[in-house]
Amino acid sequence: MSGHLNRRLVLGAGFGGALGVAVAGVTGFELVSHGVLPGKSYLDQLDGACEVPSPPFAFGRLGPSFSGRFYSAARRQRVGYTIAYPPGHGPGSELPLIVALHAYGGDHQRVLTGMSLAQALALRVHGLALPPMAIVAADGGGGYWNPHPGDNPLGMVVDELIPRCQRQGLGRGRRRIGTLGISMGGYGAILVAEKYPGLVGAVAAISPAIWTSYAQARSVNPGAYADAAAFASADAVTHAGALAGLPVRVASGLDDPFHPGVVALVRKLPRGAVVDISAGCHTDSFFAAQEPPSLAFLGQHLA
Repeated sequence: MSGHLNRRLVLGAGFGGALGVAVAGVTGFELVSHGVLPGKSYLDQLDGACEVPSPPFAFGRLGPSFSGRFYSAARRQRVGYTIAYPPGHGPGSELPLIVALHAYGGDHQRVLTGMSLAQALALRVHGLALPPMAIVAADGGGGYWNPHPGDNPLGMVVDELIPRCQRQGLGRGRRRIGTLGISMGGYGAILVAEKYPGLVGAVAAISPAIWTSYAQARSVNPGAYADAAAFASADAVTHAGALAGLPVRVASGLDDPFHPGVVALVRKLPRGAVVDISAGCHTDSFFAAQEPPSLAFLGQHLA
């Protein structure tokens, strides 16, 4: 089918029907449902302009993975979680810890693109195994990982999830905790590090969903922040100076709808931050291509 016909099909769908949702994927659903993805992004995706080449994932032997639920006083509800261990390790092992934050519409079982948490730890990057690390994820809802009245996913991560892991020997000691996320989760990974720089040892954010103003955030996703004061407190760009001295990696596509916010963030990042702004959109192919180098980056600085 020609690119011209593809474009006509999208126009006929009104840029907002089931076709658009299917194209965007899970993380793109937020952008579709709230109107962030402009028509050009749809056209780029259908014409293949957003496809980013990435070699197939290669995994070694998988380590164990455990899922469960706990009551979160910070979120005032029960939340699901998953802890995964690297090959050759399990409960009782003392390891660095990656806290993986899911995207909008995701949960503790849908955090990464094309791989489970256990697979992420068994990933071979350029033929080499990652250093031994554990990884944990928990349900954070759709509130952009910042506090809301009656629901504080940030407090859940810092005051409940991480201490639970540390009691099991994970993420103990200075700079032994890293944060990782895609889209909303990428923003959350940066937010946790900015709020608690003494707790976090490294940050890897893939296509972080960075708003440039509260008005923009509210117009697109009214539930992202409780009010203007909440946005100001959790504005990743304004507080980027808190990342000074931390290893930070940020990757985003040139045609990502959040590109202006990412550019504003990059300008404020401390010297030494690793920034990969390259061809791509807010799509699974870009996310998948950036997961191996992001995991390798965290392994380099946590292990």
